[in-house]
Amino acid sequence: MEGDRVAGRPVLSSLPVLLLLPLLLSRAAALHPDELFPYGESWGDQLLQEGDDESSAVVKLANPLHFYEARFSNLYVGTNGIISTQDFPRETQYVDYDFPTDFPAIAPFLADIDTSHGRGRVLYREDTSPAVLGLAARYVRAGFPRSARFTPTHAFLATWEQVGAYEEVKRGALPSGELNTFQAVLASDGSDSYALFLYPANGLQFLGTRPKESYNVQLQLPARVGFCRGEADDLKSEGPYFSLTSTEQSVKNLYQLSNLGIPGVWAFHIGSTSLLDNVRPATVGGDLSAARSSVPLGRSFSHATALESDYNEDNLDYYDVNEEEAEYLPGEPEEALNGHSSIDVSFQSKVDTKPLEESATLDPLTKEGTSLGEEEGPDLKGQVEAWDERGTRSPAPPEVDRDSLAPSWETPPPYPENRSIQPYPDGGPVPSEMDVPPAHPEEEIALRNYPASGHTTPLSRGTYEVGLEDNIGSNTEVFTYNAANKETCEHNHRQCSRHAFCTDYATGFCCHCQSKFYGNGKHCLPEGAPHRVNGKVSGHLRVGHTPVHFTDVDLHAYVVGNDGRAYTAISHIPQPAAQALLPLTPIGGLFGWLFALEKPGSENGFSLAGAAFTHDMEVTFYPGEERVHITQTAEGLDPENYLSIKTNIQGQVPYIPANFTAHISPYKELYHYSDSTVTSTSSRDYSLTFGAINQTWSYRIHQNITYQVCRHAPRRPAFPTTQQLSVDRVFALYNDEERVLRFAVTNQIGPVEEDSDPTPVNPCYDGSHMCDTTARCHPGTGVDYTCECASGYQGDGRNCVDENECATGFHRCGPNSVCINLPGTYRCECRSGYEFADDRHTCILITPPPNPCEDGSHTCAPAGQAQCVHHGGSAFSCACLPGYAGDGHQCTDIDECSENRCHPAATCYNTPGSFSCRCQPGYYGDGFQCIPDSTSSLTPCEQQQRHAQAQYAHPGARFHIPQCDEQGNFLPLQCHGSTGFCWCVDPDGHEVPGTQTPPGSTPPHCGPPPEPTQRPPTICERWRENLLEHYGGTPRDDQYVPQCDDLGHFTPLQCHGKSDFCWCVDKDGREVQGTRSQPGTTPACIPTVAPPMVRPTPRPDVTPPSVGTFLLYTQGQQIGYLPLNGTRLQKDAAKTLLSLHGSIIVGIDYDCRERMVYWTDVAGRTISRASLELGAEPETIVNSGLISPEGLAIDHIRRTMYWTDSVMDKIESALLDGSERKVLFHTDLVNPRAIAVDPIRGNLYWTDWNREAPKIETSSLDGENRRILINTDIGLPNGLTFDPFSKLLCWADAGTKKLECTLPDGTGRRVIHNNLKYPFSIVSYADHFYHTDWRRDGVVSVNKHSGQFTDEYLPEQRSHLYGITAVYPYCPTGRK
Repeated sequence: MEGDRVAGRPVLSSLPVLLLLPLLLSRAAALHPDELFPYGESWGDQLLQEGDDESSAVVKLANPLHFYEARFSNLYVGTNGIISTQDFPRETQYVDYDFPTDFPAIAPFLADIDTSHGRGRVLYREDTSPAVLGLAARYVRAGFPRSARFTPTHAFLATWEQVGAYEEVKRGALPSGELNTFQAVLASDGSDSYALFLYPANGLQFLGTRPKESYNVQLQLPARVGFCRGEADDLKSEGPYFSLTSTEQSVKNLYQLSNLGIPGVWAFHIGSTSLLDNVRPATVGGDLSAARSSVPLGRSFSHATALESDYNEDNLDYYDVNEEEAEYLPGEPEEALNGHSSIDVSFQSKVDTKPLEESATLDPLTKEGTSLGEEEGPDLKGQVEAWDERGTRSPAPPEVDRDSLAPSWETPPPYPENRSIQPYPDGGPVPSEMDVPPAHPEEEIALRNYPASGHTTPLSRGTYEVGLEDNIGSNTEVFTYNAANKETCEHNHRQCSRHAFCTDYATGFCCHCQSKFYGNGKHCLPEGAPHRVNGKVSGHLRVGHTPVHFTDVDLHAYVVGNDGRAYTAISHIPQPAAQALLPLTPIGGLFGWLFALEKPGSENGFSLAGAAFTHDMEVTFYPGEERVHITQTAEGLDPENYLSIKTNIQGQVPYIPANFTAHISPYKELYHYSDSTVTSTSSRDYSLTFGAINQTWSYRIHQNITYQVCRHAPRRPAFPTTQQLSVDRVFALYNDEERVLRFAVTNQIGPVEEDSDPTPVNPCYDGSHMCDTTARCHPGTGVDYTCECASGYQGDGRNCVDENECATGFHRCGPNSVCINLPGTYRCECRSGYEFADDRHTCILITPPPNPCEDGSHTCAPAGQAQCVHHGGSAFSCACLPGYAGDGHQCTDIDECSENRCHPAATCYNTPGSFSCRCQPGYYGDGFQCIPDSTSSLTPCEQQQRHAQAQYAHPGARFHIPQCDEQGNFLPLQCHGSTGFCWCVDPDGHEVPGTQTPPGSTPPHCGPPPEPTQRPPTICERWRENLLEHYGGTPRDDQYVPQCDDLGHFTPLQCHGKSDFCWCVDKDGREVQGTRSQPGTTPACIPTVAPPMVRPTPRPDVTPPSVGTFLLYTQGQQIGYLPLNGTRLQKDAAKTLLSLHGSIIVGIDYDCRERMVYWTDVAGRTISRASLELGAEPETIVNSGLISPEGLAIDHIRRTMYWTDSVMDKIESALLDGSERKVLFHTDLVNPRAIAVDPIRGNLYWTDWNREAPKIETSSLDGENRRILINTDIGLPNGLTFDPFSKLLCWADAGTKKLECTLPDGTGRRVIHNNLKYPFSIVSYADHFYHTDWRRDGVVSVNKHSGQFTDEYLPEQRSHLYGITAVYPYCPTGRK
């Protein structure tokens, strides 16, 4: 019996400590499978169809459910451990990605689950039975004391029973026996909704699944558990979400821990009619007065890392209450930042393990220390009120009947103590005990959330805490704290780094870096990632006796953070000064101290000072006692996380002759730390050598580093006041040709050590590990270690690649902004017309400056009389409009009629600002010219004749006077009386084009044309007319139209469309055998001359897989086929052309001569080809010397292929059979990707998406005349195509999101489209572009002329598409 199991143990209500909202309580036994909510077909459950990616039909709820702020009447259940309010996309769009999803999600166990072949089942139903509703109500009331009256009216249950993970089918291999069982229950009373996740004992046998596209990489993604509102609006901004797990261990602990007191049961408040910013987890168990605690005494619960800690069933049992003191730390994530929360739970070990009866704790009511053995608890007489979820007061939670739930759970007494919030994933442990010695005077007592000196440091990275203990009053009814006159996180959190969280303290706020980042909170950088420094150096030096000055020369530094290497380069310092500065390695040594490799218990400079500090050095040289002062000022991080620094050098240095080199031995120096200052004093020897000359000199250096610290946080205990910097591999070099001064140092920071210490050093601490330069090294036991890619990178730790947050959508750039990927991070930029809001992520419309002319505050005359001209700011001027006179402020109408502007036979009408003229009766004209009207019975010819005669009366007029016949009609022949030109006119007097003759020549014949002699159409003409009608009137370039001469006979030479494939025909249009030509060769088709016998290649009877033009695209290990109807995508006829297991096909192109498709494979590191004949086998033609072959281009005329290798940084060529291979370029390439060829003009083009300097280059096909074509306003030029018909080179840029074109010489650049998603490859055909897109995972078509999207094709299998090419029924040629 439960009561028997409690016997003999003290109850926790006797602890005289203030406990605020205990978070995680456990009991001895985990949830038994029989204790799940009842389910099965006998309970009315529906059964989800078995499979890998199945979705239920819509479940129409009888009563709507609130999720976040919205009401939903429809639910869907998916195979992959997820429930949504809308139908699911394909699983590849969300299963293998981090939380959150871009659609609403309730995820008790989101992973790649497969129920095929009877491996488990998924059941679901809506339920209103009293048994189910009653059990749900008891769970909710226990976890949410303020909801003591919650009475659900309906519930929705989904159960995943004995389901398995998706596995690749392997011959002879049996499926895994690891199966999972879990349940989700959604309960609602019409206004509030709660979710219950249940994980029975041994119910989670697998903790994650492998991505389907991991390409044989042993990678497993932990299951995601949490809630997501989905994208907030049509602009794809990220909505609020709540995540509970992030690692395998946190998934494992789902059935071992709880926020209700029953291991495996979790409760959450997920929706409400009132404001609910985010999902809120349960924080209160049941009645603790009669229950035991399974919490290890002397340890504290924390949301920080409980789910990250390693537990087994044994260590979840009870502990003897007499061994250690018991204490709980709550951790409800109230008001999680930006609506995003991630709550993990952990145990925090405590250093001090005094016996219970000797430990002292502080009574917050009396502010006196009391021994745990002295009293059972303060008598609050029912006046103390508990803190609810929002931090307000509420009645103490009601007692929960221990027997109302099976089994019962425990709840602590409702005494508030400390609150800890941890909304960030992977947070570190947060101690919360109040370990204060007894009998302190009242004014000396400091209540803190952190342990006293000697305990674990509280500033663990990744922890968000809010202390409510500051200045607690002694009123027994209400606990308050004084927050007046201090800055708080609410208004100042934007001062923190975007990778930091803000914490309120008694006197103000402080910033702390999140997990996997380090720094001082205002500046945070990813752990393990390389860092870069940019700056300027100025100096006024006396080198020997020679003055040398330089201003703002460039300084660049590169730091490998995980092994302490720092490289510094200073450009364009005058040679005498650069040579003399060689011994001053502390100039670059600053970055060594700043980013030194940290030994256990030590911190480098950036962890303390961040990116804002001043470094002062005074160096005295011996024996000459020259003295130089160096000041280095750090000015923060730029948008790309580069440290900005200014260096100033003043003083005198010894002269060092040219060609001498400086050598400095490894050294160690001590750094002394006080509140906000670091000092160091040391001496250093250096030697100068040249040939046999070797001289030894020395200098003494005093260093002082000052920075700002946040004084509001408690001082960290046991931080060493002295640390030792060990500097190894010291180099100083000057290159006179490059005019670059270089320093290199390798640094470790740690405690002061004796040189004779023989203890082996873990490779993580001395930099000898094999982790990637963008990975963190995690020390293990002895010399063991593991590698983990730094934030913003992905891989196995030994090989890490940049994670493109912009492509994957894992960024915080808001609407009206553009995401720009950077190494290890990303940057948001606002679109034109927008600027950043205070959060540096949201872009808001730029408020235009006040314009008096637009807002109506000007003093000009009304708009119809004057014009207001804005001159910037509030300045403007006024000018009267034409037709008005005045100073612009006052304008009066001008009476134009008084100026006699009309014809004498016209009447003038004045109007405001204008006037009009109208001919008087008996005249016709425009009012400015009026002619007597006697034309009522005249013909058009006679009317024009009269009018021209009237105009002719004006001096200098050269009007043509029409000639009319006796009936008043235009004579067919008209001649100009002044010029002598003659021409023919039609009956309306309009000139017949092409009939004009010059003066002195024979006038044209303008009689009626002779009746045409009609002949019947010939066979050639009938065939031509029939085909044109079939083609819709206008044939495409690839459609054959017979060519007929003027007599309708077949022309001897016939060609296929606009191609160079031509042949000879006889008089009946039949092809003369053996006359088909190759490109560039035109057959002689004179009937009396035999045509040359050139056998075509390939044979003309080869049958392609399809008639017409089609697209080929690559997708993982497949080559897809997508036919075109004109330029429209025939999506219903798309299919897989070729499947190559284990490949990752990237580049693809087509040889139109031999109808062969060629491709690159980055998985197999090969280039292969295959014929389009039915049943053709792939053939590998290049299988060595490749690492990452990507772009591929075929020259069908020269029978040559060209490709790029983005790892080898090469561009190579070979014949189409792989022979005669040669390297065209291997220098000045960083990330070559796309490549295109113009075989007609003999040009080669390629892109290099080097993020530092992207470019598009060109050369001849033999590698001569290499030059940069485009290197401005481009970002990630992924795709490149050359259109032989328009002679345009076009590219798709995943950085700028633009599709642009230019002429082959780089001129005439224009934007076709400026809002692509994430293009990878592009091809041109007819008047369209077709490109593959990684955001859409499909093929997108864009009209060349309008720039509009016209269509898209999304394959059923959703994964990234790579290369794309067009296959014509002929070889495209174009013209030079």
